[in-house]
Amino acid sequence: MSASAALITATELFAKPEQIDAVAEAWQAHNDASGFEGRILYRGLESNSVLELAPLHHGFEQMEELRADWWKLWEAVGPLGEGDFRRQFLQFVEAPKPAAGALPDTHYVQMRHVEVVPRVYRQYRAWREETIFDVVRTTDEVKSFQAFHSLASTEPGVMFVSGFDADPAKYMEAFTSPRYQQIVREAGDTYITGGDNGLYTRIYERVTA
Repeated sequence: MSASAALITATELFAKPEQIDAVAEAWQAHNDASGFEGRILYRGLESNSVLELAPLHHGFEQMEELRADWWKLWEAVGPLGEGDFRRQFLQFVEAPKPAAGALPDTHYVQMRHVEVVPRVYRQYRAWREETIFDVVRTTDEVKSFQAFHSLASTEPGVMFVSGFDADPAKYMEAFTSPRYQQIVREAGDTYITGGDNGLYTRIYERVTA
């Protein structure tokens, strides 16, 4: 049975390349002083950003605590960013490869976002079980793979959180194979909305130990 958190937050801040180290350091110092458990920081490999994943063990009952904490984070880290924080509340759906804990305990994570047309969501769930999840289960480099869905986000839809320790190039082999490219084409033709945010993937390296 998966130990995945029923609800997590994903918070990201973009900065200039020369400010990323300062963002990560200030953010980690904030988290160390906050008293919240289980937060993990990552640094973007393909983008100048820092990403935090955090489990909400008590769900929305934590909202007032979060509101106060996020204001302190905005004051401590926000001035280092190139824009405002981007936040998502993500609800756990299923895990073809469960993580041992609430979040992946891996050196890297990949965030795989898909915005699915609601009228075909049921069909999409059945389709991904036979396609995407089959690739995940048979790929040794994928250590954990959790499927979430947005509850509140400026980027609505499905979010896969994939944890891995292998070199990113090695990990990506399964997702750049001819078979997976066919899966992507099928998804685009049948399930995914149009626009720039219908589908994207981003890899991050863990900052915290």
